[in-house]
Amino acid sequence: MIKSEWKEKGYIDEPIPAEIDLKKEIRRLCAEKNAVIMGHYYTRNEIQDVADFVGDSLALAQQAAKTTADIIVMCGVHFMAETNKILCPDKKVLLPDLNAGCSLADSCPADELAKFKEEHPGYKVLAYVNTSAAVKAHTDIVVTSSNAREIVDSLPADEKIIFAPDKNLGGYLNAVTGRNMLLWNGGCHVHEQFSVEKIVGLKAANPGAKVLAHPECKNSVLALADYVGSTAAILSFAQKDECNTFIVATESGILHEMQKRCPEKNFIPVPPMSGSCACNECAYMRLNTLEKLYNCLKYEWPFVELDEQLRERAKLPIERMLEISAKIKK
Repeated sequence: MIKSEWKEKGYIDEPIPAEIDLKKEIRRLCAEKNAVIMGHYYTRNEIQDVADFVGDSLALAQQAAKTTADIIVMCGVHFMAETNKILCPDKKVLLPDLNAGCSLADSCPADELAKFKEEHPGYKVLAYVNTSAAVKAHTDIVVTSSNAREIVDSLPADEKIIFAPDKNLGGYLNAVTGRNMLLWNGGCHVHEQFSVEKIVGLKAANPGAKVLAHPECKNSVLALADYVGSTAAILSFAQKDECNTFIVATESGILHEMQKRCPEKNFIPVPPMSGSCACNECAYMRLNTLEKLYNCLKYEWPFVELDEQLRERAKLPIERMLEISAKIKK
């Protein structure tokens, strides 16, 4: 939307007054508009602190599916807001910055996946939740890093499977399940950049520390890990394990929640291979700010819309995921 259209729709192009308590005003607007804020673990600390729910992709999808709010504000990236809209067509779904995309989702264009699927008849498509609604529409079952292994294990041993788009997660799943899934050649720019050398150095500098890694990391990183799991699983492990120091190989936003849950423990982010940054951050997640969240709630824009036929097609594999996950829990 260009600025002239933005003004025509009543959105005021003015700076936020310095004296406004953004967190207080955001909570006031939520109460006034019956809005709920969902924040991913990888967002800024202040976003997580003001959110109603903080979690990984699976937890946020489950919360969206059962919320009674009129407005959902997804403080994450675009595919997460799309997922909320797929599950909650009657809700207004807001995203503080429409530029908050995902390198992993971008690595799998829907038309290319559709062609690949046609070239491999008889294959079931499992797609990571980090995909667009258009990709989900070509998918049989959606998975997250929290439930991917269990969902793969729930399928017949002779099932022919295409796994998209993360080749690292797919390779990890093949290794732990004994499958031979066809893997799409996609990846997350954050998890691709962790430095093996720096992990080795951190282990040497912190004797006894345990390495926790997300399965989106490369095999060379996973080989150094004491524990591999989703963000939610990594959190749980850190809480239960007796170790006091952890070297964490996933997006550094997770450290905020880890420190809140385990204030007595020490968490060290793994740096990327290049650059002087001491951690590895997702630039897309960091586009979510308190200022954008405030304006998003105030003007109820930008919002995410989906073609209804596309939404219905994309909903089916998500529902299958939620159904299988619910059965597994029982």
